[in-house]
Amino acid sequence: MQATIPAGLDRKEAEVYRRLDPERLPKHIAIIMDGNGRWARRRHLPRVAGHRAGVASVRSTVETAARVGISALTLYAFSEENWKKRPKSEVDFLMALLCRYLKAEVPTLNKNNIRLEYIGRQHELPPSVQEKMQWARQATARNTGMVLTLALNYSARTELVDAFRSIVDAAARNGGLDHLEIDEDSVSRHLYTRHLPDPDLVIRTSGEMRLSNFLLWQLAYAEIYVTPSLWPEFRGLDLLEGIAEYQKRERRYGGLAGDASQPHGELHRRAGTQRAGGPVPHLHLPVGRG
Repeated sequence: MQATIPAGLDRKEAEVYRRLDPERLPKHIAIIMDGNGRWARRRHLPRVAGHRAGVASVRSTVETAARVGISALTLYAFSEENWKKRPKSEVDFLMALLCRYLKAEVPTLNKNNIRLEYIGRQHELPPSVQEKMQWARQATARNTGMVLTLALNYSARTELVDAFRSIVDAAARNGGLDHLEIDEDSVSRHLYTRHLPDPDLVIRTSGEMRLSNFLLWQLAYAEIYVTPSLWPEFRGLDLLEGIAEYQKRERRYGGLAGDASQPHGELHRRAGTQRAGGPVPHLHLPVGRG
């Protein structure tokens, strides 16, 4: 029986969707949006032109993810390292672009029943940016569909440092450090992403084969899909192609082929996801686009 095509998909997206199993969609997709600068350089444009062009990619990807029923989408928008390694003029442009994006896109987010959240050290961002972020979050707070999380001023290592500090502080308030207990579940409960399931699929654009300090704890058992397309070239169609590749994989969680169970006891569950031991999933570099 052929799956019903979600409303709003274009013809090419619908063709890819027909190849998908709607019962096996990833619950949470994380995307490392890379290649804005290279996109601009190839066109002899300033770097900021690439960032501006990337906004259309965000819009297309977010809308397609929501239309096909993805529960959570997390976008790596601005790393903590960007503060240190990018010119101030570029950082200022990115902050202004973020504010414009939030103002322009909130109606679309509400139309698609998308709730907006953030991860990262938000308190270090400019006050005017924090104010706009809070406004956009509140404007979408009652939506019950996909959760769109923007990683802003984010670093996975910093997140882990903050998590361990939070664990120690909680122990100190609850009888002292003699009561300190640290295990996987306690770490997960203190991460920025504690309200989200761990990603099932991470997508990286621009062909780079690295995670760039993004969700290092949470991506331990995610499937990795790398596309040569630069971020301004990426669209909802590319997202669906990534999902199609994801559905070809056999997720073992440390077990054997054909056996989804973990050999050393039941899988850890947090917010509807599974964890277990095992090798890092292989990378796949698709051929064609880009």
